[in-house]
Amino acid sequence: MTPKPSTSLQKRIIVGLSGGVDSAVAAHLLLEQGYEVEALFMKNWEEDDRAGYCAAASDLADARIVAERLGIRLHTVNFATEYWDRVFAEFLREYQAMRTPNPDALCNREIKFAAFLDHALGLGADAIATGHYARVEHDDAGSHLLLCQDGEKDQTYFLHLLDQAQLASSLFPLHDLTKAEVRAIAREIGLANAEKKDSTGICFIGERRFRDFLAQYLPREPGPIETPEGVTLGEHQGLSYYTIGQRQGLGIGGIASGREAPWYVAVKDAERNALILVQHSDHPLLMSWGLSGLRPHWIAGFPPAQLPFDCQARLRHRQPLQDCEVLSTEDGGCQVRFRELQRAVTPGQSIVFYRDGECLGGAVIDLGWVAASQ
Repeated sequence: MTPKPSTSLQKRIIVGLSGGVDSAVAAHLLLEQGYEVEALFMKNWEEDDRAGYCAAASDLADARIVAERLGIRLHTVNFATEYWDRVFAEFLREYQAMRTPNPDALCNREIKFAAFLDHALGLGADAIATGHYARVEHDDAGSHLLLCQDGEKDQTYFLHLLDQAQLASSLFPLHDLTKAEVRAIAREIGLANAEKKDSTGICFIGERRFRDFLAQYLPREPGPIETPEGVTLGEHQGLSYYTIGQRQGLGIGGIASGREAPWYVAVKDAERNALILVQHSDHPLLMSWGLSGLRPHWIAGFPPAQLPFDCQARLRHRQPLQDCEVLSTEDGGCQVRFRELQRAVTPGQSIVFYRDGECLGGAVIDLGWVAASQ
């Protein structure tokens, strides 16, 4: 990877063009700033296009229209093997371990800012750019990942696994724009995808009936659905298919009538293969005062201060920042204590740390310290 790109406007930038409006406007803004801009479309999943789930062909067509409109060259590449080996295999391992992984963060680290970056540098680029909503600043201490202007769209949560080399060679042209402003620019310059719906679903796999998709790779292992008191409510299809805090798709419609409070997944008891549900979103079994984390990653390459230290964190995208204390553990992990109880702390998801608007890094949630067990 190259060192931090210079500020010269003669640099050659390759934009990851997805077919969506964000990356299209990012490319346009770089052209306006005087950069030499090309684009690259990545296909990362060898799906059956006839299934209608992952519209890679449609997205590629949109990317070509954008590139033609902007007058830039469009490269294409297939990273399906890299995606399977580096992202999807880990995704399945986490579900097999009864956890709920964060594939978007891993995809950014391994594909969008590794495989793509390496490929772009091989094409002669000085740096890459994407349509992510985030901000990067550079100083003598290194590269810093910062919150962007649009708090609703900020994507630093999904970028927390990046390192110094990746950030030094990456540009985020949308850092000071809101989504509404991005769409307005797209309309103003006549981009056909100005109103295109934002992509959702698993990174590069698209929108699917998730349980049916996961069942193609993990066996169904039915077991009892119970209350904490041991009352049977029904049968689950396999603990891997459920997430802590989940309310929809529990298969107990005959039990959870309109007269009753909603039910939520609170515990996945792997030893008994039992799914424990509770009522009310603030049930003690759903509330945690802290957690243990695995594989902490610091963007700077090291923690921002001697542990323990105080900072803020979020447990999910768009969650307001929560005050906390971060401690180290002898096994190389971390522990986090919150000032306020946190709902639905989910093993496998990411906890991401912030201080003064800067994303410091994060860790994989291993276990929430449930308030009811105090």
